[in-house]
Amino acid sequence: RGNNPSKKSTTVCETLLFAFGCCDSLTVYTVNPFYSVYSMKMGYREGAGLGKFEQGRKDIVEASTQRGRRGLGLKLKVFDRELNVQWQDDGQNVYEQVDWFPECSVPVPDLVELRDWMVIGKRKEEIEDETEFCAGELLKNMLRCKTVFDELEGEEMRRARTRSNPYETIRGVFFLNRAAMKMANIDHVFDYMFTNPKDSNGKPLVRDKDAELLYFADVCAGPGGFSEYVLWRRRWNAKGFGMTLKGPCDFKLEDFFAASSEMFEPYYGEGGVDGDGDITRPENISEFRRFVLENTERKGVHFIMADGGFSVEGRENLQEILCKQLLLCQFLVALSILRTGGNFLCKTFDLFTPFSVGLIYLLYTSFERVSLFKPVTSRPANSERYVVCRGLKPGIDAVRDYLFTVNQKLNQLKDTDQDVNMVVPLHVLKGNIDFYTNIVKSNERCAPMQRKHKLMPPSLLPLSHHSCPQLIPDKARVTPSTSDPKRKFYELIQGSDPETFSYKPTLLVPKTLDKISHVLDYRCMVAGGEQFFLLGLGKSQIYIWDGSVSMRWKKLENFKTELPRETLLFVEIIQELKGEGKAQRRISSIHILDALILNGTDIRVQHFNQRIQMVEKFVKAVSKPSRSDMNPIRVKEVYRLEEMERIFVRLEMKITKGSGGMPRLSYTGRDDRHFLPTGLHIVKTVNDPWTMAYSKTSKRKYFYNIKTKESTYELPPDSITPFHVCHFERLLWAWEEGVRVHDSQTRCDSEKLSKENVLSFIRLHYQP
Repeated sequence: RGNNPSKKSTTVCETLLFAFGCCDSLTVYTVNPFYSVYSMKMGYREGAGLGKFEQGRKDIVEASTQRGRRGLGLKLKVFDRELNVQWQDDGQNVYEQVDWFPECSVPVPDLVELRDWMVIGKRKEEIEDETEFCAGELLKNMLRCKTVFDELEGEEMRRARTRSNPYETIRGVFFLNRAAMKMANIDHVFDYMFTNPKDSNGKPLVRDKDAELLYFADVCAGPGGFSEYVLWRRRWNAKGFGMTLKGPCDFKLEDFFAASSEMFEPYYGEGGVDGDGDITRPENISEFRRFVLENTERKGVHFIMADGGFSVEGRENLQEILCKQLLLCQFLVALSILRTGGNFLCKTFDLFTPFSVGLIYLLYTSFERVSLFKPVTSRPANSERYVVCRGLKPGIDAVRDYLFTVNQKLNQLKDTDQDVNMVVPLHVLKGNIDFYTNIVKSNERCAPMQRKHKLMPPSLLPLSHHSCPQLIPDKARVTPSTSDPKRKFYELIQGSDPETFSYKPTLLVPKTLDKISHVLDYRCMVAGGEQFFLLGLGKSQIYIWDGSVSMRWKKLENFKTELPRETLLFVEIIQELKGEGKAQRRISSIHILDALILNGTDIRVQHFNQRIQMVEKFVKAVSKPSRSDMNPIRVKEVYRLEEMERIFVRLEMKITKGSGGMPRLSYTGRDDRHFLPTGLHIVKTVNDPWTMAYSKTSKRKYFYNIKTKESTYELPPDSITPFHVCHFERLLWAWEEGVRVHDSQTRCDSEKLSKENVLSFIRLHYQP
């Protein structure tokens, strides 16, 4: 140790080497002259070999080139050649430029012309000759460099990948995987055109105040990182539809920790939830299209994301050719389910063949703008980039039908030596100068980048320190805790008196009828069961409480339904009936009377009408039309009190199971389902001292303040009745024995309120 090692330390070294049988004498190579003294004392002579009989090697042992644990002295020949690559660190700030193709002025061709464009020829097994859209030397060098990492073992590959991509270390942050971070990256760079889409005039396509949902689709993207990001951004204001290949790469909704997955519905094409999800099967595409359109009011989704890919290990140079049908089918699904003005994002790989470039051209003619973009969160050494399309044009049915035809032809040519080699002729692709120039520009920008990162040895790659994009909080991924329902309830209702939740409704009888004299202040709903508070803690973790002082939350048993975590509702459990006679079925369902918290969003202070509107949107988002085995969740139909007669029109006498053949009073809902009504819920929606009245002069409703005598047509903020007031002042008109609400009912108790009593009172106090 130091410049003057002791005799003792040398003896220790010598003893260890002799003990392991490494040598008969010890020589120390050093730049320090003191060490040569000890070497000579141990028998070393210059020019002679080591060992007792000078039989050992004379030259110094070279430093090890071992990589990992694959043997002493392993040297990777791929890194032995001279590297003609200039590495230049770009510094700490990364600027991602969006290059939109110029707007296409060429009209969308008709189907007859498109079908003439398809070219069938011998199946290609190489890509080296595809130089129409990239310089030959550039393509050759890039393909040669793709073999660089073939000799690296797993750990070496991971280290090299991390050093070549500064964003590799952020992984998925609190999301399921890195795909979520790529989606966040792209969404941010493109001004949130996916999670907050806008029209050509900059106006939002989805207006929350109008209770609109953001509809989206996620195809070929299991386990679902893209969708987890979208739901994290939009929460319950979005509804997603997904199709991906069943199996190990399926959607893993149970691993959505950053967002609730209840607003996402996988559908696998033909067979629905039991389908295979193979996007190349025409039957799956057609069935997925039908399902999405049926559940988006025939309009389609606002945007679609596609991230398809599969392992091409050992055939990396042919990735573009091997993935050609997958790419086509993702484009086909997008054109099948997008609404006019919708946006599209899809992962592509190399774009050197006329087939791939032709597919991009068809998108170019079908959308207002198209861009090819590689986010910084994508590994720079791979060929991955994304085609981003904004604003689907109307009248693109011919392109969709053409791609459907091409896909059918690709399926017919499987297991043959024939293939579809072109979908757009070369003269068309190269004749559109704007399109051709931008394709070449994209290829010649991406190819050198890949080559640079493939050629740099892991030990030479600079480790950058770029941080996570600012739009994503720096949080760890943590499994959501399963909270105690009582504790979670208190956490959600902070600021409210728990006793207000135990209030029972006031019965509407002749003595209390004057309470509804301000008719325009009230809304009403048909009752049909016992009332509960419903608390959702995620998936099937749902608890109910009857409002009793004991505050005992019970697990909702014998129900198959799902609610996102941190959801608090006021509901009825209803036995719905479908059909009549022996074929009649009973379905247990949840009917929502009011809402307090929706997936963590507190809406208690909103107007009752607004709360109902929001919860209707919420139910659309969490509903699962593909799951006939699940118990339905519905929102009560709300009527204005002055329109009560509309309710009685929907009352009829029906024979139900267990009624002994005797007709019973039944209320029919929006479809043929019905239930046995027990009364009418009446909710006050205008807060004191305000009330509503009708102006016969202007023929409009207005607000009037009883104390200040102020009147206004606009909604005064302090006239909004929050949930706790609505709950406290609610009334119940019980349709018990002796209450006549249907003409066929003969028994009538004069001491109780009948339909005519209530309708006469309403007419007396409201005469528009």
